[in-house]
Amino acid sequence: MKKVTGFALAALTSLFLVGSAVAAEKLRIGTEGGMPPFNMLDPSGKATGFDVDISYALCEKLKAECDVVLVDWDGSIPALNADKFDFLASSMSITEERKGAVSFTDAIYTNSLQYIAPKTTDFKTDNASVKGKVIGAQRATVSSMWLEDNLGSDIEIMLYDKNEDAFMDLAAGRIDAILADKLLSWEWLNSSTGKDFEFKGDPVFASDKVGIAVRKGNEQLTQRLNQALKEIREDGTYEKINAKYFPFSIY
Repeated sequence: MKKVTGFALAALTSLFLVGSAVAAEKLRIGTEGGMPPFNMLDPSGKATGFDVDISYALCEKLKAECDVVLVDWDGSIPALNADKFDFLASSMSITEERKGAVSFTDAIYTNSLQYIAPKTTDFKTDNASVKGKVIGAQRATVSSMWLEDNLGSDIEIMLYDKNEDAFMDLAAGRIDAILADKLLSWEWLNSSTGKDFEFKGDPVFASDKVGIAVRKGNEQLTQRLNQALKEIREDGTYEKINAKYFPFSIY
């Protein structure tokens, strides 16, 4: 057998390292960037938030290099299925209808839907009392679908491209209330613009499971993300990210 010289060994090592770098998996994370504290843009325009931090933690477990792709909420599922990115981490509720279009990971957190309205109003949340009101919700969300299914003919539903726009209209008195994700509303209620508003009544839906969406046919990635989610739950990474945004568990 021929002896491998030091120079040849170094060359082989160099080639191996270069090959490893080239072979590193690259994944693209789709997110909206307009739903604080779950996904948002910092002053420099960089995507951040719970969804983004969890995604990068999962990517680390997958040993993948990941970048964020910003996408409008309405077009997020079509963009995923058009291969604009590899998985969607944008606080999307897992519903039977959406399961027809995409696959979902296990839930990354549990949410509920609840009304918010001015503290000064006696806003009753039973369906009979809500009749005739103007209620806001983000377009194509579980909240807007719940309103349409349960109160569609009895109220005026104002739909918004972003929750931030709904909050602005509520603060300006242009709508009576908003139905939205409780965790999302919690963030706004603790802001300077939301301090005069509060949750009203009990959640209308208290078991809203939120997951990461993956293109159908890419079940291997879904399974790998589930395994990575299990690992960050077990090693404390999830808990640290949770505590960064909420003083209570959202799992």
